[in-house]
Amino acid sequence: TGQSGRQICLPLLSNPTSRFKRYTSRVCSVREVSSWRGRPTKMTESSATRLLNGDACHRTSSGKNASKNGYVKNHCLFLQSQKYRRAGEKKQNATTNPSLYQKPFVESFEETPLLVAVLTYMGYGILTLFGYLRDFLRHWNIEKCHVAREREQQKDFVPLYQDFENFYTRNLYMRIRDNWNRPICSIPGAKMDLMERVSPDYNWTFEHTGHVVKDVINLGSYNYLGFAENTGVCADSAAEVAMTYGVGVASTRQEIGNLDKHEEMEKLVAEFLGVESAMAFGMGFATNSMNIPALSGKGCLILSDELNHASLVLGARLSGSTIRVFKHNNMQSLEKLLREAIVHGQPRTHRPWKKILIVVEGIYSMEGSIVRLPEIVALKKRYRAYLYLDEAHSIGALGRRGRGVVDYFGLDPRDVDVLMGTFTKSFGAAGGYIAGKKELINFLRSNSHSAVYAASMSPPVVEQIITSMKCIMGEDGTTIGSDRVRQLEENTVYFRKRLREMGFIIYGNDDSPVVPLMLYMPAKIGAFGREMLKRNIGTVVVGFPATPIIESRARFCVSAAHTKEMLDTALAAISEVGDLLQLKYSRREQPLASLGWMSEESLLQD
Repeated sequence: TGQSGRQICLPLLSNPTSRFKRYTSRVCSVREVSSWRGRPTKMTESSATRLLNGDACHRTSSGKNASKNGYVKNHCLFLQSQKYRRAGEKKQNATTNPSLYQKPFVESFEETPLLVAVLTYMGYGILTLFGYLRDFLRHWNIEKCHVAREREQQKDFVPLYQDFENFYTRNLYMRIRDNWNRPICSIPGAKMDLMERVSPDYNWTFEHTGHVVKDVINLGSYNYLGFAENTGVCADSAAEVAMTYGVGVASTRQEIGNLDKHEEMEKLVAEFLGVESAMAFGMGFATNSMNIPALSGKGCLILSDELNHASLVLGARLSGSTIRVFKHNNMQSLEKLLREAIVHGQPRTHRPWKKILIVVEGIYSMEGSIVRLPEIVALKKRYRAYLYLDEAHSIGALGRRGRGVVDYFGLDPRDVDVLMGTFTKSFGAAGGYIAGKKELINFLRSNSHSAVYAASMSPPVVEQIITSMKCIMGEDGTTIGSDRVRQLEENTVYFRKRLREMGFIIYGNDDSPVVPLMLYMPAKIGAFGREMLKRNIGTVVVGFPATPIIESRARFCVSAAHTKEMLDTALAAISEVGDLLQLKYSRREQPLASLGWMSEESLLQD
């Protein structure tokens, strides 16, 4: 049993041998289980290769194309839109079990073209060779080295800097460092102002010219609902609270830093999410890294998605729990780990795990994919595990009411044991929250390091959260919040559709406002960011080690504050840069509508 008394394994028998045989037969053979909606289903020996909606998922054989995890995906959850189907593709079964998904769940991860992959590896290889050559020249003082390193008198000491670990930073990152840490001097709204800077020594240091680049279209900030603004009801309320309470509390919540505004905010968050209770923290990263160790410890098992955020990874490591990683959004991999965990128990002793915690994100910020929450909830209930859901990017950005991925799938919030999210994105503020049952929140108030030792949230920030959340809920008497949620959805669909029609490879779910555009080659990372800035478009480019080495990308974040004219301007610039850098790698057949000026009859005549 877990710490809360929940039973996570079958009753033990007196004979260990018969107990193991009987238990494994019940897990791996046919037995009746209840699905998450209460309908009886059967789990057989082949259920590890069968999806929860009943569609088959099998290993590849000759003549079939495999996905990244080695399975042929032949059901609606992985279907591309039929109008993009390439010539020769067979029409696949598009039926979906309505008990799990209420609408089509479409995600796209087009495979890297072979030639592009080869050229990308060659590019990194050439950069690595030249990097070693430059390190050789620096060693003999032929080339000046700007990197911190030990003095010659300290060569026999324990090294403070690992040269090999810093190799990428010295020889690859420095070449394109000007694409990051750009200082802005305005609010991060739909448009922003950038401070111009130059480097006299190839990006080792920067100098500001004093010139400001005005009205740069912002496609990099997580301002999903456009609440990061300096005018309007949110800004006015925050300014008024700052005059009343000040900007700092100078204490922790457990001492004299607990304000009435804090309690009002936490009650509102619980109401917004549809759970019993919630508590807030001053930093989103610490919300994960400091609370997971309070929820899990030695003798517990954490099952983590391979693409989880660094804060989740750090929290899992600090907890001292055993960590096992499953393939991204792969339910067969997760179910296999759950089975093995229950059948075999802890290493060496084979005792049952005290707790099994599944840790996932709502929207994965580098892939643009959405968690397959209905299937994870079904697995969680089937194997009686706990679920920790990080909604940092999905809260406010998904769902008909803007209440995250749970609202997006129409699920019951009580099916998720721990709801986590941040206020830094859709709410235009700072901090994070944990929500769930009262017992959970009461436990964290006295056991979480972040709750006990961290300073209280700033009152103006708290007021920004309260006001923006009331707008989304409609409690301000207007439709501002619902209009922004709807506008974000429309902008996301439009932006993704246009990029695909242009021939770019786009990752992620059709409804995700995080839009990764694949660049692949290392030289194109810096070139894309610079060329876009020349056209007054601010973008974020990402490369190794934040992504796989051959999957460098540009990441766009769509906002409700973007107008159609802004998006069209940005799309035109992206298309122009895409032609310049030859980034239109997609091998899909494009729909006729995307050709615009040519009629269907003229195409048929040609």
